[in-house]
Amino acid sequence: MEVLIGFLIATAIAITGVGAGSLTTPILMLGLGVPPAIAVGSALTFGFIVKVFAAPVYLVRKQVDWRVLRFLLVGGIPGVIAGSFVLGSLQKVAREGVLYTLIGAVIGITALIHLWRLTQPRFESLQRDRARLLPYFAFPIGMEVGFSSAGAGALGSLLLLSFTTLTTAAVVGTDICFGLVLSLIGGGFQIGNGNVDPALLLKLSIGGIGGAITGSFLAGRVAQKPLKVALLIMLLILSGQLCWRGIGPNATHRAAVSVEPVSK
Repeated sequence: MEVLIGFLIATAIAITGVGAGSLTTPILMLGLGVPPAIAVGSALTFGFIVKVFAAPVYLVRKQVDWRVLRFLLVGGIPGVIAGSFVLGSLQKVAREGVLYTLIGAVIGITALIHLWRLTQPRFESLQRDRARLLPYFAFPIGMEVGFSSAGAGALGSLLLLSFTTLTTAAVVGTDICFGLVLSLIGGGFQIGNGNVDPALLLKLSIGGIGGAITGSFLAGRVAQKPLKVALLIMLLILSGQLCWRGIGPNATHRAAVSVEPVSK
């Protein structure tokens, strides 16, 4: 099951740039019973592995804008470090239900913003390059990635569409490289804190490598918008379930029970 999950998520990442942390974290938490911090750490590390195999395809096609990527990383790297520290601090002092609620809310808001953006037309003739503003907006995105593993794909692509004149393919390629670096740094922090399940990560990665290669070659041949809408609706459903698990009637009982990661 974990291999199939890894394959499907990685395929979606490679085609749309959306899905690494946004989908992986709630699926691990809800479907496999993985605790929040370990789900975030495993999702970040999985996202890095997937994007290592997806990014070269965009590099070979010259669909990565290095100037824009530098602006993103100036804000994103400090942000992901800050977000990782926030998650580590909350893990020590907050009940598990609080983390479920916060992670669910962050993922839900991200999905809503991206859905709204998909309904707005992009007028190429009026588009101005405002890449110099990217660091200011990349910082909160990086912080979100460090805390929940979500945001680099959904909000990163939204940011590039709003502030640059990049083509759709260049937006996906540049955003995948942005997420690659953030996943490397955030995943490194979580590995250091012991928040990664190695057995689970191995199974996800086996499927993820195949999905990344498959999705990269399908990119540009598959209609992105319907797939993105379906993914974002799924994210809204998953985020609602995470929030309910955190604040619902059984949240107090679950907070008193230690849930072990499921690795079959």
